[in-house]
Amino acid sequence: MSKERAPQLAYSEFQGAMLEEDKRRRKAAKLISVLRHFLGRDDLSGLVVADVGCSAGFISDELAEAGAKHTVGIDIDVPGLRKAADRFGERVGFVCGDGERLPFPDGTFDAIVFNHIYEHVVDPDAVVKELHRVLADDGALYLGLGNKYGIMEPHYRLPFLSYLPAGLADRYVKASGRADHYYERFRGRTGLQQMLSDFHVWDYTFSVIAEPDRFHGQDDLPGPVAKLPEQAVRTLRPIIPTFLWVATKTPQPPAGPILISPAERVGPR
Repeated sequence: MSKERAPQLAYSEFQGAMLEEDKRRRKAAKLISVLRHFLGRDDLSGLVVADVGCSAGFISDELAEAGAKHTVGIDIDVPGLRKAADRFGERVGFVCGDGERLPFPDGTFDAIVFNHIYEHVVDPDAVVKELHRVLADDGALYLGLGNKYGIMEPHYRLPFLSYLPAGLADRYVKASGRADHYYERFRGRTGLQQMLSDFHVWDYTFSVIAEPDRFHGQDDLPGPVAKLPEQAVRTLRPIIPTFLWVATKTPQPPAGPILISPAERVGPR
């Protein structure tokens, strides 16, 4: 574990976006639709599902609503977990747990959600190894992955903040008055591929952009950009703000129907 970064405890206490219920449920609709397509299912019935980095539990609740046989929300955000358990504890099991040491046996989960979390953890590579361990051999890991080279940093809405070395980023965010220092650590596409090198990965980013109604992806790009022809949007891949990937332990392709813009393999494994 890095000595320079401590875990972000009680994240929902200082990041209000985690408590924006409508927005979190919209994100859930998107990721569930991607999982359903990849698995070739109408719903998540019969599946054991984990939401790693669940905070206040809105996405976990939507996973349960989508039919999961058993849903577990995992986080170190104790205030968020309390809120989640108070509202959704009757149908979701919430666990205070460190992503680097998940308290579950190998192959526990049929599907795992890891949505916009990696930049917040101390050692994302260690967390990803744990996700690989607890995912079933035929399971699917949904990944919402912020891009270091997205122009507008999503947490503080400061352009090019995530491009900067740590010291400069700290000074920039402090000068803005929005935080005392910049904690998050993003990676570009190549770094994310390396982080997931033990997995087989499919990229749904352009599938979601091409079919926003199917995948509830209306908020993935600014309106004018989203209306550009697909080939024009593809030229923006290096600065796309978020990559939407599905990862598996075995080389299984998407099982859903053919898409306007089919999901793509992410690099060689």
